[in-house]
Amino acid sequence: MDPDFKWGVSTAAYQIEGGHDAHGKGLSIWDVFTAKGSCHERHHGNTACDFYNRYKDDVALINELNIPNFRFSLSWSRIIPNGIGEVNPEGIAYYNRLIDECLANGIEPWITLYHWDLPHELELKGGWANREIVDWFAEYVRVCAEAFGDRVKYWMVMNEPMVFTGAGYFMGIHAPGRRGLGNFLPAVHHAVLAMAEGGRVLKALLPEAEVGTTFSGSYIQPKTDSPKDIIAAQRVDALLNRLFIEPLLGFGYPEADLPVLKKIRKHFKEGDEAKMVFTFDFIGIQNYTREVVKHSVITPYVNAVLVDAKKRQVPLTAMGWEVYPPAIYQMIKKFNEYDGITKIYITENGAAFPDTMVDGKVIDTERMAYIQNHLKQVKKAKDEGLEVSGYFVWTLTDNFEWNEGYRPKFGLIHVDFETQQRTVKASGKWYGKFLGGD
Repeated sequence: MDPDFKWGVSTAAYQIEGGHDAHGKGLSIWDVFTAKGSCHERHHGNTACDFYNRYKDDVALINELNIPNFRFSLSWSRIIPNGIGEVNPEGIAYYNRLIDECLANGIEPWITLYHWDLPHELELKGGWANREIVDWFAEYVRVCAEAFGDRVKYWMVMNEPMVFTGAGYFMGIHAPGRRGLGNFLPAVHHAVLAMAEGGRVLKALLPEAEVGTTFSGSYIQPKTDSPKDIIAAQRVDALLNRLFIEPLLGFGYPEADLPVLKKIRKHFKEGDEAKMVFTFDFIGIQNYTREVVKHSVITPYVNAVLVDAKKRQVPLTAMGWEVYPPAIYQMIKKFNEYDGITKIYITENGAAFPDTMVDGKVIDTERMAYIQNHLKQVKKAKDEGLEVSGYFVWTLTDNFEWNEGYRPKFGLIHVDFETQQRTVKASGKWYGKFLGGD
């Protein structure tokens, strides 16, 4: 593999930090959503992995595992408790300590500015459905760039906008728990505008930085060769894989393949076509599985339904997702077809399996095989001349997995959430040896 290839591990603030009200932090939408008992068995991230207090030990573990790049997100409400207005100096100081700890251990920090934990006060003002969020977000980006830009080279503006708008503003299964097209479409448009504006702010303040953003991607295949199933798959692909990247590249929303998107135009203002466009230095692809799609007359807007992986009798993760390594190759190939993308990193790939601790060890052979087989597909893409410049495992430690709570275990490191004891799993040991050249 290319010696310049970036190897790393990814995390997110709400999923690991805890310290939900420590040192001036404001409420996030996930603090409020979980307090309502909205997640699996009423789980919440108030303590999570206690990374807020244990970051030095966890950074030391990253170092021990020979992982040279650490992707983590910043909590907007830790830095600006109300989302706008007064900056919390203790929040700034915390992330400065974390960044400095990474650098002291020879680890490159990669910052994600928004990984779904919107300040609750902004949600009370309409959240992502309020166009003012573009300005609120730009100010937050400015504060972060000025506070950390002297030491951080790699920046990701957003994490998986399709997920936080779809699950949070259409399906209601993620914070803030809103539903319906009337919430979803404005949230989509404002997220696109904010993503582009965030990129412009970073580049204006940090011209030497490498600025990107990340997208979830699932390889979509029709169940049969029937025209109806093929068209259904095209609609789902437009929704899940193309909705955010194409407007950023100047193609607009994929209305031709998903006509319901024409309704988004009522949220446009003059000049939006230009404001939606920004050339990122890199794009992060996050892939876990593929989806098989068939035509459905009863599903509104897309007239398509996913064929449940369990019914297809294929290998599954603990999330019920199909284990299908060629999907990551297909997503690399798909994003390589866009002329406006010059560099691609795999910023998340990993799997949840029902790990068990035996004699103080976690022998997670399924996860190890999952990562190894996906890396073979990444190598295949690179060997074929496709652009792919890095790979980050999701995730460092078992953590709070959003509406699924603590049930799914994605980590390279096992966490006993009663004692906060860390145990490196077999997959983590393998990854460390692999990165160490063994």
